[in-house]
Amino acid sequence: MTLRPVPNVTPLPSLVRSQARDKIKTIDELADIAAKARAAGRSVVLAHGVFDLVHLGHVRHLEAAAREGDILIVTCTADEHVNKGPDRPVFHDQIRAEMLAAMECIDWAGISFFPTAEQVIEIIKPDAYVKGQDYADSDEDVTGGIDLERQTVEAHGGKVVFTEDITFSSSSLINEHFARFDPEVQSYLDEKRNENLLDLALAAVDKIADLKVLVVGDAIIDEYQYTVPMGKSAKENIIASRFDGREVFAGGVVAAANHLSSFCKQVEVLTCLGRRDSYESLIRESLNENVSASFVYRRGVPTTRKCRFVDPGHMRKLFEVYHFDDTPLSGHSESEFCKLIEEQAPKYDVVIVTDFGHGLMTRKAIDKVTSKAKFLAVNAQSNSANHGFNLITKYKEADYISIDAPEARLATGDQFSDLGVLIEDDLRRHIDCRNFAVTHGENGSVVYEPGKGVSRVPAFTRQVVDTVGAGDAFLAITAPIIASGVPMEIAGFIGNAVGALKVGIVGHRQSVGKVPLVKFLTALLK
Repeated sequence: MTLRPVPNVTPLPSLVRSQARDKIKTIDELADIAAKARAAGRSVVLAHGVFDLVHLGHVRHLEAAAREGDILIVTCTADEHVNKGPDRPVFHDQIRAEMLAAMECIDWAGISFFPTAEQVIEIIKPDAYVKGQDYADSDEDVTGGIDLERQTVEAHGGKVVFTEDITFSSSSLINEHFARFDPEVQSYLDEKRNENLLDLALAAVDKIADLKVLVVGDAIIDEYQYTVPMGKSAKENIIASRFDGREVFAGGVVAAANHLSSFCKQVEVLTCLGRRDSYESLIRESLNENVSASFVYRRGVPTTRKCRFVDPGHMRKLFEVYHFDDTPLSGHSESEFCKLIEEQAPKYDVVIVTDFGHGLMTRKAIDKVTSKAKFLAVNAQSNSANHGFNLITKYKEADYISIDAPEARLATGDQFSDLGVLIEDDLRRHIDCRNFAVTHGENGSVVYEPGKGVSRVPAFTRQVVDTVGAGDAFLAITAPIIASGVPMEIAGFIGNAVGALKVGIVGHRQSVGKVPLVKFLTALLK
């Protein structure tokens, strides 16, 4: 066999690399550079974006931007604020900034650690802010960011300029040329891309904007105690740990409602709090702007609090302590809760029940919500406190059921059958329900609807930070989508995207919002 000679490639001189890195400055340094330039009578141009995969469209755009003034400053979004879903950006912010700085037309580059561009504009105060032609129609900008950016630019006497030249999509190029997913997932996305699933999914998300949703279920305080293991105690057979911090979140029904807040115009929570350690102030402060809440109270018990002790190094949960009373709601509290359901449920387009099996959803409460809801979506969770005693089969009818694979197997008493078979042959016999979704972690989800049968949707992330609340987020967003008449496979696709976003969030630090979801769906299928 004849070996081909290796071409004589001259390595990039370290001086060139150094010059590119020397052009990268902090935002404050860029502001100082811009101020001095303006004082010297020179005009400053700013361009901002992710620039995950720099291509010819970017080059032409930035060359056009440079012609709008004397100094061109380009900033890229830091990794933690790139809302294109898990596994993005492909290139870290330092690499993206250096790539930009290496371009001759760019005078200075930087990394923005702000979530949006307005803060960068406010600090640098450019004479011209340059965007691509695809942002010229603000109605097409799902984030609404271009209008805010324009206002900020014009407030400082600047102007917004839209360039016109050849365009490409970084997401499309990454999807086409980078193996981000396993072959099975990539094949699914390629197939659905050809079936116009992106437009169908985006239309489904927009379709629920005017719906009113009532979320009924257990209020849970999710507490994370961060502890760093130090080693075995000298006198006991235990691991001594150092306290490293604490976070407390409003979880359960509150977290589910907050996920809905950017998708639907009105959301209300119905739940029960303990009179002792109620955490009511925290819960009310945690509610998003268009989420209201009505509470009943139980005497002598706390609001359910689940305290997880976590090694912060890799977000490993060490153990968990429950502070709760899970005896069934009774007496005046039960009557008051059922009365609230009777009064409120008929006013809403969709009623979602998040039943964690901690005593709130009694037989009377279930009968009341079943009879009064126009469209009822339910999850009955199996957890360490109720394993085997909170089965979905206690709901005899619903419009949509969403549970995970272990919950489906417990409910049917079937450990080994295919999940699709469980839905078609078992769950449908036990529950009068048309639409089912069974989530299955890294294996995605299995969905069912009459006439179309079983569909399987893969998972869309390999990066899992925290699984708490992922199933609730799936249920919350898919329920109104299914209620609006969207087919189950499209709803399952959207739900898996929601789950992929949620497992990248620690606890309930933030909700899954409409803008990040739309960006992720677009990044998957563009």
